Amino acid sequence: MLTLGNADARRIFLDRHRLSEAPQGAADGKDLLQLINSLGFVQLDSINTVARAHDLILFSRRPRYRPKALKKLYEKDRALFEHWTHDAAVIPMAFYPHWHLRRQRDAARLKARWSKDRREGFEAQFQKVIDQIKTEGPVSSSDVGKDEARGSGGWWDWHPSKTALEYLWRSGALCVVGREGFQKRYDLTERVLEKNLCDDRLMPDAQTTIDWCCDQALKRLGFATHGEIAAFWAHVSPKEAQIWCKAELAAGRLETVEITGADGSVKPAFARPGLENDPALELPPTGRLRVLSPFDPALRDRKRAARLFGFDYRIEVFVPEPQRRFGYYVFPVLQGDRLVARVDMKAFRDEDVLRVRALWTEGRIAWGKARHAAFEAELERIRRLAGVDRISFENGWLRGSAQHHL
Repeated sequence: MLTLGNADARRIFLDRHRLSEAPQGAADGKDLLQLINSLGFVQLDSINTVARAHDLILFSRRPRYRPKALKKLYEKDRALFEHWTHDAAVIPMAFYPHWHLRRQRDAARLKARWSKDRREGFEAQFQKVIDQIKTEGPVSSSDVGKDEARGSGGWWDWHPSKTALEYLWRSGALCVVGREGFQKRYDLTERVLEKNLCDDRLMPDAQTTIDWCCDQALKRLGFATHGEIAAFWAHVSPKEAQIWCKAELAAGRLETVEITGADGSVKPAFARPGLENDPALELPPTGRLRVLSPFDPALRDRKRAARLFGFDYRIEVFVPEPQRRFGYYVFPVLQGDRLVARVDMKAFRDEDVLRVRALWTEGRIAWGKARHAAFEAELERIRRLAGVDRISFENGWLRGSAQHHL
């Protein structure tokens, strides 16, 4: 059985997440679509302390990226669609047929769950919402149910027509066709997509999609447990992924390998045969320092990142301020094959400044002149993405090792 050392495992991991190559190249049109295709999807998030998550994910790989390029691919070219993986994401339109299973499962699951979550009456609004869109064109949640009581705005307080919009989108009758600010706009799927994508009879069956999901997840992970394969798209269950792995193993299309973690422990995983000859093993990751989004695909699975890099990360947005170890929205810092630090920073656009509040190094990482110069160069790139003119460092910004805070 192949045992992959930690350094080699990191090389494969970073290669699959497009973080091994130098961050350069075109970042719009077909080039941007190809990048998103190789990642599988890009998670959307509304928090904009420096840049929105999806923008920073793409920027960290292609610094020439600007948000209008993604907007064009999504809203004008219709090369992407929005739906859910583990969270809301933009996904290549070529993958749309394989979301048929997700839409079917969401239809049953959400109707049962949302009926119990203080959303009484949303099913009665389905036809009314659809008729309104037929007449008026694309709508947002503020355009529907204007005679319905509004709550605090939290997910638990959606008015019935807002809930109907979300349900009809998740189950397939509607598509999200873009966003104004960060508010979704919905239209009838039949008016947005080609006819062949609207015909359920032409969609792949469940087993075809399960096979696709597992195969494509493993392709983007390099090696994985059946649970990690299932979690990648969050379409299939761990049991379905386990059955798929067993069948592929029996057919000789999969093998068991052992992966060495940052702490020296060894754990089994699945991989396609020939992992020991993977080209990524001969390509050392770029030494370019870069700041990652907390929602970067490489960090989505926190346990996997901790196992491979010894990087224990938790986003503290929902942690009460007195209980936070680092900060509200702290960014991981990658250099080479190591996560070397985490930084708390925010763009204050009314003051035209990117303010670095604190930085913690990882483990025994030294923060010398060369690394600081690389960090300042990255901040200069991020400053332009954030749309501010200055960078400032607060007193005491260099806090020492993060390990002392864990």
